[in-house]
Amino acid sequence: MESDIVNAQLENATDPTALDPAQLLAGADAAAGQTSATTAVQDYTLIQMIHDGWYASYPLLLGSVFVLAVAIERFWRYAGLEKRSRELTRNVVEAIAKRDLATANALCTTAKTPLASIFKEGLAWKNIALEDLERVLSTARQEAIAEMRRGLWILGTIGSLAPFVGLFGTVVGIMKAFHQIAIEGSGGFAVVAAGISEALVATAVGLGVAIVALSFYNYLQVRIGNIGSGWARATERLVQSLLYVESALQPPSQSPPPASAPEVGHGHPLPA
Repeated sequence: MESDIVNAQLENATDPTALDPAQLLAGADAAAGQTSATTAVQDYTLIQMIHDGWYASYPLLLGSVFVLAVAIERFWRYAGLEKRSRELTRNVVEAIAKRDLATANALCTTAKTPLASIFKEGLAWKNIALEDLERVLSTARQEAIAEMRRGLWILGTIGSLAPFVGLFGTVVGIMKAFHQIAIEGSGGFAVVAAGISEALVATAVGLGVAIVALSFYNYLQVRIGNIGSGWARATERLVQSLLYVESALQPPSQSPPPASAPEVGHGHPLPA
């Protein structure tokens, strides 16, 4: 009799249909919660991540717009500048060699390059020492190069700050993930997925903006350096051409005639 009771209890314990209904309901709720969490994670798109991390992603996106605007404007500003500068230098030097200063000034007036203003500054001075003329041209060249660098500080600033803004978004995203764990009372990927994804997106956007901004900044700095070197050579050619014209206009120096020797009478000795 006792063995029959024990066997019946064992059969009830191993029979799935004999489980407690409350346990079955709790298991179903857990499975449904896990399924819904998985679906929510799958529906969490990149745009939603960027929107949730607006405190870091929106400033970075705004900075990327400034980076593209400055880079496009500077590329358009530098396009063909070296070629136009070389053509202007050749034409002005040829006009000065022909002693046609009016044509040289007219070329500088119509040319669409900052080098023209440097040449006009040098041609405006008359009867000036060579050292002073070189200082005038050097000052004008430095002012033109400073104007060419306008706006590049924006690229450098955004390129250096973007990683820190992304790091700020990463820290805030991780803090939100831990806060969600505290609210739920349990851990798991489904609980912290949104916060971790938001943090990683902020880091990726910050690094991407920084890489693009610093790439443009370094390239444009090298480009300006090459343009400045070309302008320095052009001003040297201008000075050389002016020196050539000045030397050609000066009359040849006439050496004074040698002093005549004292006349000596024939047959008389020279005085001691």
